[in-house]
Amino acid sequence: MKRIANPIQAEMRTARQTWAELGARSLRDLRSLLVRYKFSVILGEITRIDNRWYVTHSGLVQLASRRKCTGIRTFLQERLCDPAAGRWVFRAVVYKGLNSKGFVGYGDADPSNVSSMVHGAEMRVAETRAVNRALRKAYGIGLCSVEELGAFSSQAKPPSAPSHSNGSHTTNGSSNGQPRLRDQLCLLIRQHNLNANLVKAYAADFCGTEALNGASRELVESFISHLATAAKENRDALVCKLNSYSPPLEARP
Repeated sequence: MKRIANPIQAEMRTARQTWAELGARSLRDLRSLLVRYKFSVILGEITRIDNRWYVTHSGLVQLASRRKCTGIRTFLQERLCDPAAGRWVFRAVVYKGLNSKGFVGYGDADPSNVSSMVHGAEMRVAETRAVNRALRKAYGIGLCSVEELGAFSSQAKPPSAPSHSNGSHTTNGSSNGQPRLRDQLCLLIRQHNLNANLVKAYAADFCGTEALNGASRELVESFISHLATAAKENRDALVCKLNSYSPPLEARP
């Protein structure tokens, strides 16, 4: 028990720092997920959007690896696709063992149900969604995956943010049905495989504040737009920029 106590405590501490509004029930649910499936908040394998927990593609793949999954196959469902409209459908089959008959999942994507940040990549999104559904079936994951969400589209409307008498808004607030700023930033980090801590340091510098939570909503929106553009146009240059925010290594005696 002692061997898992410290990692779990570290994960829970990171969760409380990331989502300050977590209540006792949410923390209890999270601990259950961490213990049962060994997901990691620190590694971005599980996240929270609109007061609900979601697993990520990386979390499902890592779970499959730990459980010795023997293979995953994907098949393009050509009769259901419309390349001209950017609509793609995939079928995925997950084999848990050598004698497994396979667990099947389907995934579809088109410009109407994916984020504008991944327009043009609908085929990859559809395949990822199919794999996620098959993995969730194979390993009994009742938690929806982030990549399966319809988008961060207008159909998924988060709860309204509480009004403020002075008209101000928190940097993580949500309006007009769009994802909260923190969630938008988390999506960018996952989509482009960026170091979350370095992104936060870069964001604080960009916004001219000691910490990101001290920046205004307008500045955070500006940074997210800047980060999305930089990641799309030249990810390597962005990574080099982020690495400049790495803390200096301590000299060894």
